[in-house]
Order: sequence, then C-alpha cells, then structure tokens
Amino acid sequence: MPKVSVVVPVYNSSKYLNKCIDSLINQTFNDIEFIIINDGSTDDSEDIIKSYNDERIKYIKQTNKGIGKTRNYGVSIASGDYIMFIDSDDYIDYDCVEKMYNKAIETDSDLIVSDFFKDIQGKLIKITFPHFDSCTLQENPGLLNFINMGPCNKLYKKDLIKNIKFDEEHKYEDTPFVVKSLKNAKKITKIDECLSYYVIHDNSQTTTKNESIRDILYIMDILKKELNSKIYDSAFKELSVSILTDYIIQQRYIKNRKFRNNFIDDGFNKLYEIDPKWKKSEYLKRINFIKRFIKTHKFITKLYCTMYQIIH
Repeated sequence: MPKVSVVVPVYNSSKYLNKCIDSLINQTFNDIEFIIINDGSTDDSEDIIKSYNDERIKYIKQTNKGIGKTRNYGVSIASGDYIMFIDSDDYIDYDCVEKMYNKAIETDSDLIVSDFFKDIQGKLIKITFPHFDSCTLQENPGLLNFINMGPCNKLYKKDLIKNIKFDEEHKYEDTPFVVKSLKNAKKITKIDECLSYYVIHDNSQTTTKNESIRDILYIMDILKKELNSKIYDSAFKELSVSILTDYIIQQRYIKNRKFRNNFIDDGFNKLYEIDPKWKKSEYLKRINFIKRFIKTHKFITKLYCTMYQIIH
C-alpha cells in the first residue's frame, strides 16, 4: 500500500499535462500512487497519459462529471495514508511529496501546508504567508485569513478528509473543503518553502469568469454555517470580506451589464448581512487606497466594471 496518493483531475489540459505528470513521476519519494482521472477530455489528454509507462499511475477515464465529483471519486479509491491534490495544468517540485510527507510524520500532523508559486506565462511570483507553529484552527483562527483556500499545496491525512466532500453541484467547491479540513485537523503544520506551482493561463479558473460566479454567494452561506461559532466569528468576517470584495470586482469580466450589476448588488448585500461594519475590515486596511475606495463603494464598483468592459 502506498503512503501517499496524488489525485489529478484532467480536463482538456494537454498543453500542460506533460509538465504536470513529469513532476509527479520524478518525485524523490517513491512510495506513492498517482490517480489520474480523465474527466471527459476532448483533446489528446488521454494519449499523453497513456504514453507514460509507470506502474504507479492509476488511470481512470470517465464522462465529464465536474471537478468536485472527480476529486471525491479520487479520494474514494485512494490507497495512501495521505492524499495530495494536483491540478493537471500545475506542477510541483521533485522533492515536494518527500518534504511534505516527512513533515507530516515528524510532527504527527493531519494537514501540511506550504507556500507556492504562481506561474504566469513563465513568470514566477512567490505566494507566502506567515509562519506559524503547529496548531489547530481553534487555537489560531487567523489561519483562515492567511492560508489559501485552494486544495493544492497541501498534504492531508486520509482519515481527516474521508468524510469531507467537495461540493459537486457548484463552482468554487474548493473553499468549503479547505475550511472543513482546517477546522477538523487535530494538528496543522506549515513548511516555509514554495513547493508547488499554480499555473495561470487564459483558460484557468482564475481568468475564466461567467455567470456561475453567483455560486460564490451559495458558498458563503456554507462557510457561515460551518464557522458559526464565537471562536471563528472575527476570522470568518475577515475571510468573507476578502472573498466577496474580490469576486465582486471580478464582475469586470462579465459582459452582461444587468447580470453584472445584479451580482454587485447581491454581493454588497451579503457583505452587510455578514458584518454591518465590514468596511472597517483589517483586510481592506492592507490594500492600497484606490483599490479600497473602489471595493467599498457600490456605485464606484459598478462604474469601474463598466469602464473595464468598454476599454477591453
């Protein structure tokens, strides 16, 4: 039985897939399996996967089910004591698994997190967050505002996530999964190194915005229910401001003006519902004045998004 299972959902990522798989099969850690699930790709992703002759690869082909169902299925068939998630357009350092697994064993942690790089057309940008001693989320609720809400750049003990599912019906399924994992972990430990690479391109989730962006409002209700405790109240409010103001400003990518403005209205209403004093958030104090001014005034936000559409 392998010690670590790496779950890799694949959907039309042939342009990036070789680099991803190469980074996996060349890991310095050998006691590992790679669960590569082709989620109905229509490009030559399957040919690329099958070109690798590595007995550690478990290849599954399925009709398109979406990334939530695909990751959940990957977890359900994983044999490892620990699980990692890698997106098929991303890649990791060759010693990433070894370093994360060793840290998990050394500290007896349920969840290991690390810094990472954003790879934007080959330009690497370090994404780091403050070091913290091993702890639980209850002991350090502020982790909600520093640890990124994506499932990658993390190693999970399988027992931690066996009953935590990715949402299968909505976009932005990552955030509730990560929050629940943080909340349930008996020990969270950080590695102060960038070990993974998050590739941002024209078709990535970061740059592709459509009307499913409304799903974030549903996701916020899930988080509110999950973090409904005095322990998490302040951190949840801070997290809500950072998430919602970010998604509100991303309406600049939406061409339909009516939809765009309706989402902005609903987003501002959700902010006030969560925290009537949200404009005094510490998150907003950390960003520059111009961004803060745009993000905290609904009319200015709408004007900014409209002007963005005109210019672009």
